[in-house]
Amino acid sequence: MPLFCQHRVLYWIPFQRHGMYVLSAMLLSTGTFAAETTTPKHTASIADSSKLETVVVTATRREQSLQTVPIAVSVINGKQLEQQQRNAIDSIVATIPTVNFRAGASNKDTSLFIRGIGTISTSPGVEPSVSTVVDGVVYSRPGQATLDLLDINRIEVLRGPQGTLFGKNASAGVINIVTKNPTAYPSGYVDLYATNDGEQRIKLGASNTLIDNRLTANVSALLGRYDGNVDNITTQKEVNGYKNYGFRTKFVYTPNDNLVVGLSADYVHKDGTAPTGVVVKNSDANYAAALLPIVATIHNRTTSENVSASTDDTNRGLALTADWTVGNHLISSITAYRQWKNTQIGDSDQIANATPNFAAIADLGTVNSKQFSQELRIKPLSFQHIDYVAGLYFSKNKNDETYQRQSRWYNSTTSAYQIDLGRAVYNTDSTNYAVFGEGTYHISDRLRWVTGLRVTHDQLSYDHTRVSTVPSSVGIRNAIRSGFTGSGSTDETGLSGRIGPQFDITPNIHSYFTYSRGYKGPAYNVYFNMQQNDTPVIDPETANAYELGLKTQWLDNRLRANFAIFNTQYQNYQANFRTLDPSGFPITRLVNAGSVNTRGAELDSTFKWNQNLILNFAAAYTHARVDAFTCPASDTSCPQLNGQTLPFSPDWKVNAQVNRYFPIASNRQIELAAQYAWQSDVQFSLDQNQNTIQPSYGIVNLTLALNDKASDWRVALDVRNVFDKSYATLLSTNGNRIIRQVPRDDERYFGLSFHKNF
Repeated sequence: MPLFCQHRVLYWIPFQRHGMYVLSAMLLSTGTFAAETTTPKHTASIADSSKLETVVVTATRREQSLQTVPIAVSVINGKQLEQQQRNAIDSIVATIPTVNFRAGASNKDTSLFIRGIGTISTSPGVEPSVSTVVDGVVYSRPGQATLDLLDINRIEVLRGPQGTLFGKNASAGVINIVTKNPTAYPSGYVDLYATNDGEQRIKLGASNTLIDNRLTANVSALLGRYDGNVDNITTQKEVNGYKNYGFRTKFVYTPNDNLVVGLSADYVHKDGTAPTGVVVKNSDANYAAALLPIVATIHNRTTSENVSASTDDTNRGLALTADWTVGNHLISSITAYRQWKNTQIGDSDQIANATPNFAAIADLGTVNSKQFSQELRIKPLSFQHIDYVAGLYFSKNKNDETYQRQSRWYNSTTSAYQIDLGRAVYNTDSTNYAVFGEGTYHISDRLRWVTGLRVTHDQLSYDHTRVSTVPSSVGIRNAIRSGFTGSGSTDETGLSGRIGPQFDITPNIHSYFTYSRGYKGPAYNVYFNMQQNDTPVIDPETANAYELGLKTQWLDNRLRANFAIFNTQYQNYQANFRTLDPSGFPITRLVNAGSVNTRGAELDSTFKWNQNLILNFAAAYTHARVDAFTCPASDTSCPQLNGQTLPFSPDWKVNAQVNRYFPIASNRQIELAAQYAWQSDVQFSLDQNQNTIQPSYGIVNLTLALNDKASDWRVALDVRNVFDKSYATLLSTNGNRIIRQVPRDDERYFGLSFHKNF
């Protein structure tokens, strides 16, 4: 019997297979832009409150229970994000142990890591290892995904190589962000947040039907500010803060029962004041004197930058979707355009003024990144033995960047200060074509076989021109190189895929074993101080991944525990490492670093003791190591890294949370929540500098809230970093000193929030 939908309501219809009736459900739309027609909460039926709710994901481009998807997936719902005031993608690293984050003074310098693998380079000629997908649209640059989260339905973290189901391929994993859809009934919300140290945020949203149940729409907006938690003694201002504003809107038009058209638009702007870094260690007495009155200590939160480091960041885009039912098939299209603009001002010396021993160095960089993408997919709405998704993908990305550096230094020959200036203009063009598909063959009611394949063709080119006042005879002076001009182009075709069985041991215990082939395209190391030995193309990176998973439910669906064991080998690993150039100047180079391995085990669990007590526990052991490091032939100072830890990958991470509810009156309750996130030591540098290791630490957060279910409001008092633990989200080398990126919760603070649904 076929499936059918009327006015977007989901119907469940049994069909015959091997003499048994099996429930099958497929949503007519892909879920990206379908209107929410669920009955308002005050008239909806109440589910059994003693059991865990079913978690629905779209990881396989169809709506499925998390427990039946043969992929390691972690899910955070939008309500949890709102209640915990997690407003940016980097905040999920405390909740999902397999995810880590590389911080930076600017969004341009940030990236995500999954299972120890991520992209460190900020070159526009390097693909991200972890893809970020928002409502089906793949973001081309890592920095695009680190702005504020707005109107989120859920975040799905897919671990391991991906690419057979949608969009752009990813060698390490995917962050799949699903935003809220319009409702067919009037609804809205307001969310307010303020802290004792000056952070203020407001979010607003509304949704309704506009035209005769055929056109629905929603809109949400945000406004936030925070002065910061770092003192700049030169400018007498608080820094490491932000000013944010933005909006997101969706329109869904249903002209008939066979066609759904969606249009979305979003815009987010951020003015950030993160310093280039605060000095926490220093071995140079002359620099220590120049740094005074600041004394370098591991928990320093003071800087003396005379150039006010800042970022001006704008991320915006449009997406047009269409879901068309043709017979027994659904054809889906996603057409998207995005633009990302970033302007970064930096102070690379961290001192107030130039001295005879140290130059004052200031940077100004701009990014203008544009991308266009088109995705087409087809899938059956009902099937007998084979269920599948197949598609075509095209993306075109153009990045235009300028970067200039000025150094003011003391010339001992003339006994006067001199200024050098270097300015580089560089551009990259990348085009990606792909055909992909994945099918599931139902051998029996309990045994299935999954097979997926992707063919990707990449075209990449760059050009670079740097003009400089530093003579070519000198080569480099105060971090500015002499002039350079270069260009290059390459193209590659790569295969990736997935294969393996899925077996239902019992109705509540599902297992799978898969082999995945990952692929990451060729790269160029394009940056300000690019030189001749940076011009060779970096070969594609490949991965061979094995994963064994077990998804279980126990105690009448009150306990959910999911396990995964994985082992992934990467060849031609694309990595940055710090070394010395022939003149002895420290540089960071991007190379094919040989082979690395990441293996480990993961646990995601939730236990609902009763309707008033819920326990969550997640843990990950990730053994990410260099197997065989390949040094460039021209590098005589290459470090020996075999057997060493990959950067941004602690061996252990744990997250535990307890939610306790106390009913106090009709439809009202008090909520108590405690969260503990802990991780072991983490090395931030591939060169294994002992000064760039963050020791193990744990953070405790507490919440006390009052919730009125009838009026649908909640007021909460949050205490972040209860035990006032200071730590670093990045430690990096700058000359003879170590600088730290200071996290938002580097010290204890209090927040008061209010959320009201209408």
